[in-house]
Amino acid sequence: MTVPPASPAPGDPYRLGAHWDGSGTSFAVYSSAGAYGGSVELCLLGEDGERRLPMAVDHDIWHTYVQGAGPGQGYGYRAHGPFAPARGLRFDPSRLLLDPYARVLKPTGKRTLLPLVADPAFDWGDDRAPRHPWSRTFLYETHVKGLTAQHPEVPAPLRGTYAGLAHPAVIGHLNRLGVTAVELMPVHQFLPELFLLDRDLTNYWGYSTVGFFAPHAAYSSTGHEGGQVTEFKAMVKALHAAGVEVILDVVYNHTAEGPPDDPTLSFRGLANEIYYRLDPADPARYVDTTGTRNTLNAGRPEVLRLIMDSLRYWITEMHVDGFRFDLAATLARQYGYVDRLAAFFGLLYQDPVVGRVKLIAEPWDVGAPDSYQVGRFPPGWNEWNDRYRNTVRDFWRGRPAVGDLASRIAGSADLYAPERRGPDASVNFLTCHDGMTLTDLVSYALKHNEANGEHNRDGTDDNRSANYGVEGPTRDPAIVSVRERQRRNMLATLLLSQGCTMLHGGDEIGRTQGGNNNAYCQDNPTSWYDWSAPTPLTDFVRRAVALQRDHPVLRRTAFLTGSGTPPDIAWYDREGRPMTPARWDDPATRFLAFLLAGDRAAAPDTDLLALLNSGADAVDFPVPGRPGAVYEVVLDTTAPDGAPAASATLKTGDVCTVPARTVWVATAALPGG
Repeated sequence: MTVPPASPAPGDPYRLGAHWDGSGTSFAVYSSAGAYGGSVELCLLGEDGERRLPMAVDHDIWHTYVQGAGPGQGYGYRAHGPFAPARGLRFDPSRLLLDPYARVLKPTGKRTLLPLVADPAFDWGDDRAPRHPWSRTFLYETHVKGLTAQHPEVPAPLRGTYAGLAHPAVIGHLNRLGVTAVELMPVHQFLPELFLLDRDLTNYWGYSTVGFFAPHAAYSSTGHEGGQVTEFKAMVKALHAAGVEVILDVVYNHTAEGPPDDPTLSFRGLANEIYYRLDPADPARYVDTTGTRNTLNAGRPEVLRLIMDSLRYWITEMHVDGFRFDLAATLARQYGYVDRLAAFFGLLYQDPVVGRVKLIAEPWDVGAPDSYQVGRFPPGWNEWNDRYRNTVRDFWRGRPAVGDLASRIAGSADLYAPERRGPDASVNFLTCHDGMTLTDLVSYALKHNEANGEHNRDGTDDNRSANYGVEGPTRDPAIVSVRERQRRNMLATLLLSQGCTMLHGGDEIGRTQGGNNNAYCQDNPTSWYDWSAPTPLTDFVRRAVALQRDHPVLRRTAFLTGSGTPPDIAWYDREGRPMTPARWDDPATRFLAFLLAGDRAAAPDTDLLALLNSGADAVDFPVPGRPGAVYEVVLDTTAPDGAPAASATLKTGDVCTVPARTVWVATAALPGG
């Protein structure tokens, strides 16, 4: 593109970024350079080279308007000021800086990008947000590329792209599972770290953001000069039409610029001392509460504005339905420590745009001693509940966990009731991107991360996994059988629990990473979903999800109390007797049953009886319940697809034999129903 010859005029200092109005573009960027006697230049890039234009400044917002500059125009900034690392200042006019507000970032190398002026035009038609309530939300965490990179029904040019995710074959799979929302791993423009490139690896997960307004260009099948924006919007529109919400995993806690001595890309060159948390004892260094060697300073109004502007943009312009905040505890460190009254929470709570969408916290960071904040986020937030994950894993691998398991199944009132939140504040999950897949969880006792190039030192050692006799793949039918049963048992427990359910994408088709529990740098079949081998596990997930969806007793918005007549929930031991403190505390307890009363649900329902036997022996269990109740078995984990034997029934007072390592679920109509 030829650089427009027109002279610049003052731009709009109230709208950061590059905004085309049909005849020209207003450019505005925040930089603290003026506070140190410096300035900022707009650099327009085209076929005839680089043209530098001066910018006016108002309250550290540098701005100009260029007549004739339109969509596709390449640009950047050069900030003049002192390079004084000991003072936390790193201005360097030799660096062409990215616009933090760029809507389009065009890759020009492995770690280089070019901002382009964007064309916002898109026909949204009658697009409507599905707006599923939390109590009816079923999250599917997935990766844009990994989901479709090997999908046989997605045309090759669309695999690994936004368009591939929107393909009817993929949306059909989501609909058949019962998914109501996809939680997409980072789609903000990201870059690989230098140390990964040195190992011939890359950042596959995407937790290394450099553009908080720009869709990641590599996921576009329609080009990198604006096609990624249009294609992302079309994906959202297609998912909405199918009743599926779009939630983005967002990384506002750090950036791809890395440690102070890595090459400057954007924020560091515009206002290093504003954007990042500097070590008070040595401003040449960063405070690191993220484990990534830099931390954005969410205590600064300029950074909070960036975050809020980005969130509003993705809601209003890109029509997304919510966000999962990576290392969210860092965003509450207004004064260095996690503060539940931090400005970040207040801004989101009162904002008329952001305050109405789904907000999910990863409620921890690495800023010990206050890094772990599960259950401590304010009302309006949902949280990834790793207490749930750990407890369910422990119960099914035979560790003492029955008391805690009951708390997790009942919605984790111990965590969320003190903050006046309900059970649907808990995002219950068994696995996620960070850790082993469900198949690996029952196939490997140890992690196997050698391919990451860190001598298997990376990734957690606390997997709470088991291999049942052989490490990794085996053809031993007995081991294969128990592994498959254990996958179904954990999934059944997940779908029987009060709260918001999240499934790690690919678990429903038996995805394996070969024991790698930290595949962040594996952009290859290790991480991509393998669709080649049909599995009855998919049918099992569909059946379990439908069970949860169809029964209000499993989707409560108020906590179970165990009180009333009949009690909303009753717990039983293996002898069919109400659980006692001694049995709750008995580390040998491997059996737990509970009965949910259908007439204590928000809507009329059946009674629901769940029997969970994690032991290696069958249990003879006297069936509890209302006199004369007849239960129909609706889920049986001994069957590959969960379908019970024909006419399988249980009657109150009868003794049934629950096989080892099995979940049975049965329902009984209410009297007179």
